[in-house]
Amino acid sequence: MPEPSRIVPCPTCKKPVHWAKSSPYRPFCSERCRLIDFGAWADEQNVIPGDSDYDDVDSESLE
Repeated sequence: MPEPSRIVPCPTCKKPVHWAKSSPYRPFCSERCRLIDFGAWADEQNVIPGDSDYDDVDSESLE
């Protein structure tokens, strides 16, 4: 019996992707889209919003 899968849009190009173990790049459609997304994070085009009070503080200087 084939494994059930859900279809989700690729975060980069919006192409439909089967969310299953047989899709090696999920949630991306390809390695290319995965690397484009990784590059955006590395260039800080994508960020997780949060409190910037501790951006320049290392764990040793926290109380």
